[in-house]
Amino acid sequence: MATNDTVQARVSAELKADAEAIFASIGLKTSDAIRLFLQQAVNSGGLPFQPKAKVPNAETLEAMKEAENGQGTRYKNTDAMFEDLDV
Repeated sequence: MATNDTVQARVSAELKADAEAIFASIGLKTSDAIRLFLQQAVNSGGLPFQPKAKVPNAETLEAMKEAENGQGTRYKNTDAMFEDLDV
């Protein structure tokens, strides 16, 4: 009979809550999701996914595109920007 071992990890409360909400929406407990992750890592011989950087939201992507195209408001310094924004 196989024995169980304990795995512990420290994560922020926000990360834990966000992940638990996702797991619950697909019918998993956090412990089930961790077991699934570990099993898939063993099955694939590595991480069971390709790590990626967080993708900027649509508003940020649009602002980046405008900046690349030379559009948008340009400021000489941060003081001028904050003055324009009434900050």
